[in-house]
Amino acid sequence: MDGGAGEEAKQERHLVLAHKLFLLSHPAVDDLSKVALRAEVLDTVKSDDMATLFESLVAAGVLEADAALLAEMRGRIDEEIRKLDEKIADAEENLGESEVREAHLAKSLYFIRVGEKEKALEQLKVTEGKTVAVGQKMDLVFHTLQIGFFYMDFDLISKSIDKAKNLFEEGGDWERKNRLKVYEGLYCMATRNFKKAASLFLDSISTFTTYELFPYDTFIFYTVLTSIITLDRVSLKQKVVDAPEILAVIGKVPHLSEFLNSLYNCQYKSFFVAFSGLTEQIKLDRYLQPHFRYYMREVRTVVYSQFLESYKSVTMEAMATAFGVTVDFIDQELSRFIAAGKLHCKIDKVAGVLETNRPDERNAFYQATIKQGDFLLNRIQKLSRVIDL
Repeated sequence: MDGGAGEEAKQERHLVLAHKLFLLSHPAVDDLSKVALRAEVLDTVKSDDMATLFESLVAAGVLEADAALLAEMRGRIDEEIRKLDEKIADAEENLGESEVREAHLAKSLYFIRVGEKEKALEQLKVTEGKTVAVGQKMDLVFHTLQIGFFYMDFDLISKSIDKAKNLFEEGGDWERKNRLKVYEGLYCMATRNFKKAASLFLDSISTFTTYELFPYDTFIFYTVLTSIITLDRVSLKQKVVDAPEILAVIGKVPHLSEFLNSLYNCQYKSFFVAFSGLTEQIKLDRYLQPHFRYYMREVRTVVYSQFLESYKSVTMEAMATAFGVTVDFIDQELSRFIAAGKLHCKIDKVAGVLETNRPDERNAFYQATIKQGDFLLNRIQKLSRVIDL
């Protein structure tokens, strides 16, 4: 899932670094690939003088200790901070408010570059105090969000998103509002709120400019994955399967087009093949990997429910043939999902038949209405007694 050269150039290099660090710790990545990743990580750490990160990676055994390199980086950091402080002092004495803000912003960005999280957040607050325009304040929030995603600090991300929404009540342009949707969508996906993530991603398809987070084809990858387990068939067709923005890019992501279209077209054997091809990409994604098992279950729930929707009863053999698997596999799979309340059917083991027992939605709605009506009448009766007293 690589973007074009222009998109790759815009991707925030520290988020690229965070992904490489994630792969270095992943057991599924082979040793040869990790050697190349380790060299790339060290190059980035050196070029950005990330001394604190270097120390933590040495302590974790990811990089080898190098006292001379660490001393060099510390020396360059101290020298650069001294220069930045001089510029701030000069701006405060001889220049206007705008120049003072720019000098403080430069120091904030430098702390971000060298990976000093706490100092960067503190300096961003100082810079915000010197900032008047809502748009510029929003840009500072985006810098904070990027720090949050680098460290996977969900508390910081959540507070920053709330802060951005409050700022938009004061004003703000549509471009930044649309960018925030992608940041919030990524946060929702990373915290397993796939329904909201899909909604935010779909709202941003035609206005996507958030290349600092990831390339556009990665964005489409996330959009399709979250939509498949949260949208009904009609919505999936309208918003995803037939969306021109998705159709233009989906072919760049291996197995994704087959995964989406085989599900919608009920080609279950092809779906399982495409699904197995996608599992590796999901496992190697730092935002999706923690939810890998959950996502696998949800996708299988969707596809099994869709298949059973067409039948009152169906033989296990017919279902196994449709999915290209054995009867025993289907038996074990469905038993787990039925026990967990994910599928509304029962297995007749003797006859080798599945019988669906989908809940009657109209009857359930009627019963719920009656129950709520009784509750309301009881409340009114209690209230009338209090009034009479």
